[in-house]
Amino acid sequence: ASVQLRNRQTVSSAENMKLFPAKKLVPSASIQQYQQQNLTNNNTCGPAPSCCTWQGLYPTVRERNSVMFNNEMMADVHFVVGPPGGTQRVPGHKYVLAVGSSVFHAMFYGELAEDQDEIRIPDVEPPSFLAMLKYIYCDEIDLCADTVLATLYAAKKYIVPHLARACVNFLETSLSAKNACVLLSQSCLFEEPDLTQRCWEVIDAQAELALRSEGFCDIDTQTLESILRRETLNAKEMVVFEAALNWAEAECQRQDLQPTIENKRLVLGKAIYLIRVPTMGLEEFANGAAQSGVLTLNETNDIFLWYTAAKKPELLFCTKPRKGLAPQRCHRFQSCAYRSNQWRYRGRCDSIQFAVDKRIFIAGFGLYGSSCGSAEYSAKIELKRQGVPMAQKIIKYFSDGSSSTFPVWFEYPVQIEPDTFYTASVVLDGNELSYFGQEGMTEVQCGKVTFQFQCSSDSTNGTGVQGGQIPELIFYA
Repeated sequence: ASVQLRNRQTVSSAENMKLFPAKKLVPSASIQQYQQQNLTNNNTCGPAPSCCTWQGLYPTVRERNSVMFNNEMMADVHFVVGPPGGTQRVPGHKYVLAVGSSVFHAMFYGELAEDQDEIRIPDVEPPSFLAMLKYIYCDEIDLCADTVLATLYAAKKYIVPHLARACVNFLETSLSAKNACVLLSQSCLFEEPDLTQRCWEVIDAQAELALRSEGFCDIDTQTLESILRRETLNAKEMVVFEAALNWAEAECQRQDLQPTIENKRLVLGKAIYLIRVPTMGLEEFANGAAQSGVLTLNETNDIFLWYTAAKKPELLFCTKPRKGLAPQRCHRFQSCAYRSNQWRYRGRCDSIQFAVDKRIFIAGFGLYGSSCGSAEYSAKIELKRQGVPMAQKIIKYFSDGSSSTFPVWFEYPVQIEPDTFYTASVVLDGNELSYFGQEGMTEVQCGKVTFQFQCSSDSTNGTGVQGGQIPELIFYA
């Protein structure tokens, strides 16, 4: 899997009712210790070999089942898991497995059940198989970014739906521009439409980051074509073209071909025509795609004619620009004003905190301009999460003297997770007096997204919930 995060997540269902609620003989830490020991080693003896009535040490069925996880004691079936050269022998207990999976039930107790002492499973990685067994035995879901896709495959294969749902939730939580293309490919393979939709949301909004990610080069041809065909892809066409060439180079390596210009064109096939080359600027095309060597001489000539001739030739490339995404604006003030001594800028910071109830992508801010006629401002805009900068840019914008807001953009849209406060800040340098907002709202409904605002301790120039600068957040959703 190409998922890059290294966080771990453990989800536990409620314990069964205790037989002895007044006194718990074995602390949960001891149970977890046995589980971890069983996870990494085939335990050939019971958890308490000196005690013939070890069952009495554990008051619940869940705890007793947990002891049997990956344990040779009373095992009546064994699995040889993993591809040749990387196998692991895992003990199992038919009854427990059949209760947890309809596939295991059919395997052991169905009409066509085979009485095998050893079952080979070459298409599942051992850590993922053990993660599934841990859920079946211990009622615990233990996922990590490195193995979650393989665990999802195992959960799908053996029809363990709650574990599969937990894997999908984990993937949605860790979704970013870096892994969105790979997860898109996997979500289609696993037939997970909700995850597919989440991947498209990230790819559309952060298209240039997604296309430049290492994971983009790992996708299959079908996923490549679906991305190149995407109407709402929010990227320059030259970025799309360069990403396709990077993918072609990686595909040549996968097919043991030399990454020559001819072979790149060969592996791209008809997907090359999904790149909307004629929508590039003339200079951009002339200095980039036209000199790449991937286009034939006739294609290059026809595209040049398409740019310049009155009678345009027919092209196999689409000539219509992508629609991209329409940015939305959250306006947090009900009115604006100006006064003879406000709003002043002397290198001080205007800042506000905000949170949303669903994932969005902040593309920039809308700012007020001069109240004394047209003027140019230099703005340092910044977005932080829990004090850590996520995006920063120094940009200039021109205000025409009206009370309108003027957009300033980050280089790339920034992914914003729900139910977490972020800090939007700006330091302005320009005309001393500008418009400012008033009658601010603590909560704003913008389409399907609810924004909440609160004052920021970073604000040293007077901006707060009730009034000041940063009247708008510009976003994709």
